[in-house]
Amino acid sequence: MSSPRVRRIADRIKVVVAQMLERRIKDPRIGFVTITDVRVTGDSQNATIFYTVLGADSEAELAGTAAALESAKGLIRSEVAKQLGTRTAPTLEFIHDALPETARHLDDVLARAKAQDDAVAAARVESYAGEPDPYKKPREAEDEWDPSTGSGHREDDEE
Repeated sequence: MSSPRVRRIADRIKVVVAQMLERRIKDPRIGFVTITDVRVTGDSQNATIFYTVLGADSEAELAGTAAALESAKGLIRSEVAKQLGTRTAPTLEFIHDALPETARHLDDVLARAKAQDDAVAAARVESYAGEPDPYKKPREAEDEWDPSTGSGHREDDEE
């Protein structure tokens, strides 16, 4: 879909199919279908329509929606041809978009990794590699010179 014409056709097909599913197709097998993407070949002969079904938990519901879309393909194609106004109508192919399931799976994996990181961080004992306070401090009053011993000593050492 590199040319602007093909992109416009794909966008228009997406709108027309969504309107058809919302208003004219009354098949009870079609649940809450969302058209996520439409890809059109460069010659505008084939259109691949990606869809998701909101709330479809079982494979049977997804299969029912796929069968309903397949049965309504002719009506949708004729409306797409009428709305596009091109010489030929593209053939339509409906493909279930696995992107939401993949994103959900990745979110689960990331949540598990974060939980494991938090558990490791909680089990870790924090200790410094060197001294607890590695910064230099100003010198305190160190040694005083004692001429009788010839060395320096602290006043509190004499006790």
